[in-house]
Amino acid sequence: MAHRKIKRGPTASSAIMFGEEVRYARELAGYTQEDLGKLLHLDRTVISRTESGRRRPSVEEVEELGQLLNTGDLLMRLYNRVDWNASIEHPDWFQEYVDQEAIAVGLRAYQDSMMYGLLQCRQYAQALFASGVGAGKPEEIEELIRARLSRQSRFLEPDGPLLLVILDESAIRTVVGGPDVMRSQMEHLLRVAQLPNIVVQVAPFSCRRIVFNAAMVLLELPDGQRSVYSESLDRGHLSDASDVVARHQRRYDQLRAECLSEFDSLRLITEALEGFKDDEQRARRGRLAEEQLQRRQRRQLHRGGPRIPRPRSGA
Repeated sequence: MAHRKIKRGPTASSAIMFGEEVRYARELAGYTQEDLGKLLHLDRTVISRTESGRRRPSVEEVEELGQLLNTGDLLMRLYNRVDWNASIEHPDWFQEYVDQEAIAVGLRAYQDSMMYGLLQCRQYAQALFASGVGAGKPEEIEELIRARLSRQSRFLEPDGPLLLVILDESAIRTVVGGPDVMRSQMEHLLRVAQLPNIVVQVAPFSCRRIVFNAAMVLLELPDGQRSVYSESLDRGHLSDASDVVARHQRRYDQLRAECLSEFDSLRLITEALEGFKDDEQRARRGRLAEEQLQRRQRRQLHRGGPRIPRPRSGA
């Protein structure tokens, strides 16, 4: 089967590449999306979502596509190589960033209020998504968690890309999901900070001369191109304008100079971990005391209940 040039240009999304191959094979076979949908007993919109990389088809559907479009085992081989967890549908304004993140050779990030996404443990991510505005069904939350953890995988390898992260102290003090979740998050943070490609520094509350208005990431791509991603209230902004990148890089370097050293940052995270352990123990003692009180109250109600006279023998 002949291959065609991808019209959308380079992409880091393997699901989009799979969808492009499906579309090319469909067009080569002379089918419209509606035609193919009828043959597969699917709506046209389902075919459209598959071709745009926003839907994961079943194995059976891929096998049937291969037969209908005469692609041999090509589609199945591509399907098995797609990282479907990482290829979850993102808003358009975020997808371009995700594509660049997936090939970046270096990231420099600043995060306040909550833990930086690439450093979140599963428990923290779950609590965050479950408590978010408009939180979806459990299976939707699980899909978001898998996608986030999948994005982390290439950075959490010993030879992974460079990852420099500045965390505002609020990111490790703000409790998400309770002390048990925060304990797991601090332990995870201390583990990943031991990797040679990851550096974590904390900007303490006292560090206020230079402040970013929102979370920010500086990206370095394999061809040397640099870009900056920042977030506002309801969307993100990605720019490769040299003056914008230079301005954010300068502010990032200034802030990093005022942060705690890597050693002192890890010591502060360790102190936070011990504090969350104490909070967790106090919470457990409180729950135990409440359970004991409830059991005692139930016993007292049982003892103080009305007496039921027993029948007398021989009456």
